[in-house]
Amino acid sequence: MNPMTKANLFPSPSWPTVPVKDEASAYPVHRIFCVGRNYAAHAAEMGVEVDREAPFYFTKSALATEHTGAVVAYPPGTSNFHYEMELVLAIGKPVFRSDRATAQKAIYGYACGLDMTRRDLQLDARTKQRPWDLGKDVEQSAVLASITKATGLATIGPQRIHLEVNGETRQEAHLSDLIWKVDEIVSHLSHYYHLEPGDLIMTGTPAGVGAVVAGDVITGGIDGLEPIRLTIGAAE
Repeated sequence: MNPMTKANLFPSPSWPTVPVKDEASAYPVHRIFCVGRNYAAHAAEMGVEVDREAPFYFTKSALATEHTGAVVAYPPGTSNFHYEMELVLAIGKPVFRSDRATAQKAIYGYACGLDMTRRDLQLDARTKQRPWDLGKDVEQSAVLASITKATGLATIGPQRIHLEVNGETRQEAHLSDLIWKVDEIVSHLSHYYHLEPGDLIMTGTPAGVGAVVAGDVITGGIDGLEPIRLTIGAAE
């Protein structure tokens, strides 16, 4: 028997999905790439310089996907759990080693997302020059609203991006503040990966990140996109 055809030892989860506005079918999530330090004011509040030579990335497991409206338990191993409001790109066609124009055409749609972060673990790893996995690749930490097709958002730039905690505004900027624009990000990343439908890219967060505790309600939005909401539950 070909070992590749053997039955699984245990049930394997199916790909998580994200609803698409005005579509009956959902978008399956295969990979999640995240751009670091893509707003100058956020880099400054984190005490670091912006690298303007090229974007840099970290990743989250697709199984970290959670839907807007969820209640997520305060995660283990942290006492400094942070929100990060982000524009998310959904890839809709294969793209590899592309120029910016081709990269733009590969974007299927856009969504609001939250990159929830164990900030204390991220900063400890940064200080020790270690990977950020414990701080960033957290269960239920890639919170996503419904995807709006790219045709419904003709130009990326003037839109306001914002986040509130218990109704109080904590983050507010415009997508024009992105250091690396959406077509630049997709083009650059496509020189390192064969990007495919199912790949999401979280494009970075504005200044104003901060901690949340059990009972807090996070809301956020980007002009023209479906808004996002998350409630922080008690620790398990």
